[in-house]
Amino acid sequence: MQSQNGDVAENSSNDGSYHYRMFNFFNRKFKIREPEPPLDVKMAFMHFSQDGLHMKPSEFRRFMVEHQGETGCTLSRAEEIVNNIISSRHHITRFTRNGLNLDDFFHFLLFDDDINGPIKLEVHNDMTAPLSNYFIYTGHNSYLTGNQLSSDCSEVPIAKALQRGVRVIELDIWPNSTREDINVLHGRTLTTPVSLINCLKSIRDNAFVSSPYPVIITLEDHLTPDLQAKAAEMITQIFGKMLYFPESNKLAEFPSPESLKQRIIISTKPPKEYLEKDHVSASTKLRDASFDDASTNSSDLEGYDSDQDLDDFEISDPKSGSGLRVAPEYKHLITIHAGKPKGTLKDGLKVAADKVRRLSLSEQELEKAALSHGTDVVRFTQKNILRIYPKGTRVNSSNYKPLIGWMHGAQMIAFNMQGYGKSLWLMHGMFRANGGCGYVKKPDFLTKEDPSGQLFDPKRPLPVKTTLKVRVYMGDGWRLDFSHTHFDSYSPPDFYTKLYLVGVPNDDSKKKTKVILDNWCPVWNEEFTFPLTVPELALLRIEVREHDISDADDFGGQTCLPVPELRRGIRSVPLHNKKGEKLKSVRLLMGFEFL
Repeated sequence: MQSQNGDVAENSSNDGSYHYRMFNFFNRKFKIREPEPPLDVKMAFMHFSQDGLHMKPSEFRRFMVEHQGETGCTLSRAEEIVNNIISSRHHITRFTRNGLNLDDFFHFLLFDDDINGPIKLEVHNDMTAPLSNYFIYTGHNSYLTGNQLSSDCSEVPIAKALQRGVRVIELDIWPNSTREDINVLHGRTLTTPVSLINCLKSIRDNAFVSSPYPVIITLEDHLTPDLQAKAAEMITQIFGKMLYFPESNKLAEFPSPESLKQRIIISTKPPKEYLEKDHVSASTKLRDASFDDASTNSSDLEGYDSDQDLDDFEISDPKSGSGLRVAPEYKHLITIHAGKPKGTLKDGLKVAADKVRRLSLSEQELEKAALSHGTDVVRFTQKNILRIYPKGTRVNSSNYKPLIGWMHGAQMIAFNMQGYGKSLWLMHGMFRANGGCGYVKKPDFLTKEDPSGQLFDPKRPLPVKTTLKVRVYMGDGWRLDFSHTHFDSYSPPDFYTKLYLVGVPNDDSKKKTKVILDNWCPVWNEEFTFPLTVPELALLRIEVREHDISDADDFGGQTCLPVPELRRGIRSVPLHNKKGEKLKSVRLLMGFEFL
């Protein structure tokens, strides 16, 4: 309940309480209530500790195996965890203790998200299938620092994306003002350029900081053949042995992420600007004008879409005056060929027996394709790669709903990573799966036909396969990460938790806990169930809000978790800020179970 008038609150922690000053006349005193273990935690401790007072390593192991489902927990691992907990919490008496008391056990469950987190932290998918069998963490216009029209281009967002685990980096490459070198920029806009060489070096230096699996560079190529040759030289020199390219000009099947560990691969399509006889197109002139004329009206550019796919390309004799000239050394570096044949969308989704390729569709094109050719899209993505990109009017670098692409097997859902919002939180959630390595194996029903020969159809109603039961016990840590007046000037915060199940349309649902008034350590102890028809594609988005009577509710943290990866039992769930950065102390204690 955020008040609009009055003085800033004062804090006094000597007596374990907060003091809030009201209208300069009097103080309100609120005692800091230390959280107590929920009943389920107490019951588990009593059940697994023989004397009900201390839990020995052998008893802790039995808890981890039987209650938490951690079947791989050995006695030596349990001893290590117990010893670490005791050492961190009991510096003086640690040598005389041989087990955990109830407070130790509770503290471990609530705050140790490294060991007791909601999902696995290790890579556990089969990584030996072709690239087309994986959802891949994909960036859009990865060099932009802000909006799509006038922000700076820089290598810094590229480094940040790679450090977060993004595996596909997009670079739009253009001739510089002298036509002798190469810049990266969002063409036909007012964005300021950055040199290609700086971007390539940033990729080289950060590619495998967070994941050993391959980085794919998608190039939106607007270069002359001479500059294509120069780009090929830069790429080869900077990446050296990290660069992978196939011996054959055509791949019948994509290689696997496992076989491409620590490698960088190139995906691109032909430059439209040099299809014309004099090699100078109107679009190139428009790009130059955007830099030369400071009075350019940005509203005229809002419909611009730089991701439009072009036809498959060929190397032809430049003397013939026909076809597209591409430097041979440049084409040789391309592993994932991009483009689509002329004709209808159905033609574009045809699967060739002897080659694989990448196709790009805008978010609107995907929506239309899903309505009329849904199973054709699924069939295409079983062998080929489909990339989806934001519509051109998203000039503020917002994002779209990613689930429609994943439901149809699209591997590359290209997102603007520089902002934040609910769609980006879903993207973060999906790629927390499989150890956060940037590659998540698609469910089998998206990679092959079912036993009756049918393809997965996202529009077809399906029976409930399982039910997820979620218990929201409590939360803590806000008092450590925020000032005591951050949420409310006159009293402790009034927190509540919202749960969103996001998946195929029939699985979508949302729930909300009650509001807990005036408490930095809210205890909800509420249970919710989510029936799931396609649990393999479901995400659980969690958001904590602080109730405000007179204004919009304040943000208290969020996270998003891949449902197939949820570990059963009582779990520590760390929350993140709006940008997806993990808060230092804020945790929810939650329970998960599949019925």
